[in-house]
Amino acid sequence: MKKISLLLLCAVAMFGCSKKDPILPGVRYDVFDNNEVKVSGQDVPELSEKIINISGNENCEYRQDSTNTIWFGNKKVYSGFSGNGYVASRQSPICVGNYVYTGLSTGEVIKLNKNKLVWTTDVFKENSLTGGTPVVDIVAHVGVDKNYVYAGGLGDAFCKLNANNGNKIWCLDISVGVDFIMVDDFIFVVGTDNNLYAINKNNGEVYWKTKIKKQVKPNYDGKFISVGKYKINYKNGALR
Repeated sequence: MKKISLLLLCAVAMFGCSKKDPILPGVRYDVFDNNEVKVSGQDVPELSEKIINISGNENCEYRQDSTNTIWFGNKKVYSGFSGNGYVASRQSPICVGNYVYTGLSTGEVIKLNKNKLVWTTDVFKENSLTGGTPVVDIVAHVGVDKNYVYAGGLGDAFCKLNANNGNKIWCLDISVGVDFIMVDDFIFVVGTDNNLYAINKNNGEVYWKTKIKKQVKPNYDGKFISVGKYKINYKNGALR
């Protein structure tokens, strides 16, 4: 249904022209238009001391393998497309209520209702598909907060999606290979360009970015954002 809806939108010039990907199946649509991450330079306002849980139910019984197959116990509930190769990851589905969300090595985020596919959305830039074997894997865990899904992959895209239909709310040209965290209205994301980004989750505005040395999941202790040995002031991105 999502692909049909997007096709109709393209027909009325609300989207750019679609292109058929020679490697991945189906027709792909550009996720977003902007190419440059603009930093506003604003300070992040006072934050609470607690990270928002975006990892769903810790007792989620679904699992996935390197071929993008989703399992419930020994029962196969979704068969994806494995592609020509994949980047090693420990990606695993998250359960929120009756729904299951996960990212695939083909650059898609999917939502399942038990064994039924609800929607699938591409989270990569169109130009990531050119120049040989595409690397668009989603290796960082997706996050769900209320009615929104947050996901980033190696295809130069970090996006906020509508959890009901998978539609894009905003996307940034940030390639992501490690998990991210959320505190209040802000997401702290480590990019593959070795920058830590402070992003307003409501509108996708980047308040600041700071160079770091190692790509690891950030942590928050109520005062600082830590990335490996780096301690960073969450308000302005200054190194301690």
